Amino acid sequence: MAAIGCSLSLNALAQFTIGGTVRDAKTKELLTGATVQLENQKRYAVTDEQGLFELNGIPGGQQDVLIKFLGYQDLHQLINVNGNTQIEIKLEESAQLTDEVVVSATRVSEKSPTTFSTLNRMVIQKQNFGQDLPFILNWSPSVVTTSDAGAGVGYTGMRIRGSDATRINVTINGIPLNDSESQGVYWVDVPDIATSTQSVQIQRGVGTSTNGAGAFGASINLQTNTRNDKPYGDVINSYGSFNTHRHTVGIGTGLINDKFVFDGRMSLINSNGFIDRAASDLKSFYLSGGYYGKKTMIKAIVFGGREVTYQSWYGVPQSRLNNDTNAMLETAAVEGWNTNQTNNLLNSNSRTFNIYDYKNQVDNYGQNHFQLHTSHRFTDFLSANASFHYTHGNGCYEEFRYDDTFSNYGLPDAIIGNDTIKSSDLVRKRWLDNRFYGITYSANYEKDKLTSVIGGALNRYDGDHYGEVTWAKVAVNAPKDYRYYFNNGDKRDFNIFWKNSYQFTDNVTGFVDLQYRMISYRASGKENKQNDFSVDVMYNFFNPKFGLTYTLSPEQNVYASYSIANREPMRDDYVDAGSGSAPKSEILRDFESGWRVRKNRFTFNANYYLMSYKNQLVLTGKLSDTGASIRTNVDNSYRTGIELDGSVRIGSKFFWNANLTLSQNKIQNFKEVLYNYGTNFDEYNEIQKSYKKSDISFSPNIIAGSGFTYRPVQSFDVTLLTKYVGQQFLDNTSNENRKIEAYFINDVRVTYAWKPSFLRELSLSLLLNNILDVKYASNGYTYGYFGGSTEYRQNYYYPQAGRNFLLMAAIRF
Repeated sequence: MAAIGCSLSLNALAQFTIGGTVRDAKTKELLTGATVQLENQKRYAVTDEQGLFELNGIPGGQQDVLIKFLGYQDLHQLINVNGNTQIEIKLEESAQLTDEVVVSATRVSEKSPTTFSTLNRMVIQKQNFGQDLPFILNWSPSVVTTSDAGAGVGYTGMRIRGSDATRINVTINGIPLNDSESQGVYWVDVPDIATSTQSVQIQRGVGTSTNGAGAFGASINLQTNTRNDKPYGDVINSYGSFNTHRHTVGIGTGLINDKFVFDGRMSLINSNGFIDRAASDLKSFYLSGGYYGKKTMIKAIVFGGREVTYQSWYGVPQSRLNNDTNAMLETAAVEGWNTNQTNNLLNSNSRTFNIYDYKNQVDNYGQNHFQLHTSHRFTDFLSANASFHYTHGNGCYEEFRYDDTFSNYGLPDAIIGNDTIKSSDLVRKRWLDNRFYGITYSANYEKDKLTSVIGGALNRYDGDHYGEVTWAKVAVNAPKDYRYYFNNGDKRDFNIFWKNSYQFTDNVTGFVDLQYRMISYRASGKENKQNDFSVDVMYNFFNPKFGLTYTLSPEQNVYASYSIANREPMRDDYVDAGSGSAPKSEILRDFESGWRVRKNRFTFNANYYLMSYKNQLVLTGKLSDTGASIRTNVDNSYRTGIELDGSVRIGSKFFWNANLTLSQNKIQNFKEVLYNYGTNFDEYNEIQKSYKKSDISFSPNIIAGSGFTYRPVQSFDVTLLTKYVGQQFLDNTSNENRKIEAYFINDVRVTYAWKPSFLRELSLSLLLNNILDVKYASNGYTYGYFGGSTEYRQNYYYPQAGRNFLLMAAIRF
């Protein structure tokens, strides 16, 4: 008896490990971000990208484990611990409505024949040091990011499969974020949105039907913070190179009376930027309040902010990067720069040059978003959503103009005594005041083998564009509140879609997605270059998608899909084209096929894609009658490639995820247009050059990313983050003299998280960027012309920062 008692006593004192996986009981899908907690203790673990968790230092005996995941029923499981234990947990979906129902119409699951990646809150938080969202998504498959200021704060952008922001459909809680006219996304207008983001799903290719402009390269769907049942408080501070600092405070009430939840966040982000005078001053906020009934959910969300960013849009000329004095003098002559500007070019740092030196050369813009989401479950298999939204943006960018001609602003010459003054130094502001509002809706039916969604949206955009001259070196004769140009754009966008997924057999699931979209766009007035224009167009698009998924086992499937998407031209395509040369809409036919594997310690995705474009709009060098560069349609072009991505856990301390894209991106027949102004620059002749199967600009044939993590203990990890981007051409001619060189970048991220009894978490993180101090550029542009028999070319680049760091401390109550 004494021996038995001693054995039991030793067993109770022993420290063991409980590990395993968490899955969806119905679909067997591994769940990332589920919480596994020892009941009545602060000890808990969160499942990783492979649905794995591990609890260390568990005493022997019977333990009550609580497993929670939003959208699923809480599960208590009694485990008799007498050694290291591995368990598999299966969660049942909850009948109560959760926030996921808001984005369910625009997202896909493992059984969808769609190519996608989903980043959960845990992954987002680890990489969120205050940089814009593209830099957090940088290690996703086929993604390339860039920063005008060179350090990830301010104006940043991303491309997916070579497609730029105007071809990537972005929604926040199903509400379109892309600007209706330019179709771009300006992440600087929603600073620190990552802190208020629960998850991000990236669908590459056409993807499924969603709201907003057509996805011609990818879709990004953000879901903001979901319900948090316990009260919390977060204080996050970051500091790093280029005087970058971020201060974030977040609070949440937890669930009040089992029905109400309120959350809030405020953020301040400042950075001087890597480029000279590329400072950013960003402010943002997020507020939400939700009612969660048994069958009804109502949630109001308000978020937005204001950015004041010193302009670093112009880039660095190649002559400055090469430290070539003669070439720099030619750059200054071609650009028409004066002595001060030329001296700035000659005396600046070769990688941080900024042509702008006026103290208030800033972009100053604020944008606020209002969303109201309502959801109701009528039966166990039928629910519906309606979301109302309103966004207001207002701001301008200010410019100093050297010796600008009055006639460019519709102003008469200035008369001073007997002198007639035709030009002067002046300051102008170009304003945008816009409103975007509407409703999105969906009805979701799920019973037996059928999942069906009918949804859509009705949205309107109303935007005023105008310019003002606020100062001139000499007095100008202008009326009060004079606007040298004014125009208005009015865009109305209606769509309705019907998505159906049907499980024909235990192994075969079919998918049909049919969307009708109608766009009306009217714009008229005077543009910046004093040209009058008028646009009145309407488009009717039918966008069908079909696919099949075959389940090989609960852990793997293969899929194939074919989709058609149509896309209207953007605002500048109409404005710059001039009369008699209206741009055509674009058509994309997208074929995707792949193989997915999800095992306990191993995941793997292989995907082949062929994206074939008809009438793709590209820059050819052609100019409008006002001298603006215009995009023109090219008959046939395509993107095709293979994407590989996966992750593997090596033992208990090593974790590796990686991705690789190998592609070809071609225009079948491309005509470059150059203008010959003659030897004395008194002529104007058009020269055309033809190319066969030239590369599409900014489309690298190789993109690779990797994250290799070493975790010696549960609370500490070190990750080597690696990115390789192959060479990119600045135009569509495949000319080796006009390209961005390939680059290979390595970052190191170190994270330590401590969970004391008096705090939810105390963490300290360090991000060492570009540890090998590689000198590289991630974006650029080019232009050229002839002066007689001499060809003049200017290439501009956006250099990125060398070795730099960001340090973050987070206190979570």
